[in-house]
Amino acid sequence: MNINRYTMGAVDLKNIMIDYINNADERLLKVLKAVVENYNEEAIVAYSVEGIPLTKKQYQTTLSEAEDSIEKGEYITQQDLEKESENW
Repeated sequence: MNINRYTMGAVDLKNIMIDYINNADERLLKVLKAVVENYNEEAIVAYSVEGIPLTKKQYQTTLSEAEDSIEKGEYITQQDLEKESENW
């Protein structure tokens, strides 16, 4: 493929990667798999209410902590929040 590397779009890059994968040995495939898995772990999947970006692992931890708090009864109901907000 003779594509200018500075003007490549996603489609061009995907086609090049497909060619690499189709011609790859087992070692290269394992390396590519590790790169993709690591990329997915480091990718931003959500944001906190403060606007802080969260990776998948951070998001799962946040959800787990929230579920634990709910199970312990550490939450405020909508009705109680509405009553409280009347005094703001």
